[in-house]
Amino acid sequence: MIRRSVPGYETIISLIGLLAERYAQANSNCYDLGCSLGAATLSMCSRVQQPGCRIIAVDNAKAMTQRCQSLIRQANVGIEVDVVCADIRDVVVRNASVVVLNFTLQFIRPEERLKLLQQIHSGLLPGGVLILSEKITFADEAECEQMEALHIAFKKANGYSNMEISQKRSALENVLIPDTLEQHSARLQQAGFRRSELWFRCFNFVSLLAIK
Repeated sequence: MIRRSVPGYETIISLIGLLAERYAQANSNCYDLGCSLGAATLSMCSRVQQPGCRIIAVDNAKAMTQRCQSLIRQANVGIEVDVVCADIRDVVVRNASVVVLNFTLQFIRPEERLKLLQQIHSGLLPGGVLILSEKITFADEAECEQMEALHIAFKKANGYSNMEISQKRSALENVLIPDTLEQHSARLQQAGFRRSELWFRCFNFVSLLAIK
């Protein structure tokens, strides 16, 4: 479903593996926080080559983590993977070289986002990275309307009806609360990251690379 809803999703997943390959450090942990069915986890599994690396995939839905474990077993990956059913806000990030938040932070209450990013930053090794993918909004109303219209057109092109789009919007109202790109950048800086870079954007969906 997410592939039909998020433009560029498959590209982001594929490139998360490449980024993890570049930034993973030997004998460190790579985290996929809010892993769902493990798409980002599997992408990292296919690319990370550093010895002693372990991937920790976390989601708070038991059905998701069970299915994620099954998919990882089927993939017969050559790296240790721990799948954990937990609230990502309760996870202590340790000895991490790569942390992924793939369309996850937007579901955390805005007042709790900085604390989570600070926890992640604290658990990252020097030179470690956070890969943060999010739906964004815009301060300019005209740009916001234009990007939202393009997103709706994308979903219609992928088979969604007007009713399905409306129902999805209602279901996510006050649940998915997007920030502007500027808000994300400022929060990452406040959390302690020395720099953050926009490496992907399609319409109102982006991915940033934040470096400790």
